[in-house]
Amino acid sequence: MPDTAVSVVIAYHSGHGHTTKLAEAVKEGAAGVSGTDAVLISVDELGNDDWARLDAADAIIFGSPTYMGTASPAFHTFAHDTAGRWYQQAWRNKVAAGFTVSSGKSGDKLHTLQYFTVLAAQHGMHWINLDLLPGQQDSDLNRLGGRLGAMAQSPGGQGPDEMQKSDLLTGSHLGQRVAEHAHLLRRARQAAA
Repeated sequence: MPDTAVSVVIAYHSGHGHTTKLAEAVKEGAAGVSGTDAVLISVDELGNDDWARLDAADAIIFGSPTYMGTASPAFHTFAHDTAGRWYQQAWRNKVAAGFTVSSGKSGDKLHTLQYFTVLAAQHGMHWINLDLLPGQQDSDLNRLGGRLGAMAQSPGGQGPDEMQKSDLLTGSHLGQRVAEHAHLLRRARQAAA
């Protein structure tokens, strides 16, 4: 990608591979927008290069399974580790969004997305919602009716390869939407300069 590419980083934790599968769909959607460099970063394996990539990103999309009504403990550790960046407001004015997976249709996924929005607000980021009406059938985008971000369901005992295709397409839609907004924001800043 050229130096002028918009950078979208998907910072996620996955316990059993389901969130990784959704993260890959989000990445595919973002990367499908011309001039976008999209990368996955697992938050439980962060190195200095990963932190540098997060700091340089135009957009960060948070992802985690919903465990016990919130993001996973590994994601909470990542959020805690961003405190120095919060203090410096290093992520201020970046684009942000989020996605989550649980085994229940509700599974308190909304609370996980709300947690992500508060984290983004603490950092002074611009939150991008899903912009889809609730689906009416299992084959529809946004079949679970989320508004703050992409939600997916993977009933217990089903592996990542058995995830609902419409949930993955909803994740891809979110990635595309985030990349498009990151490009819009960059163009607006360039026009104002």
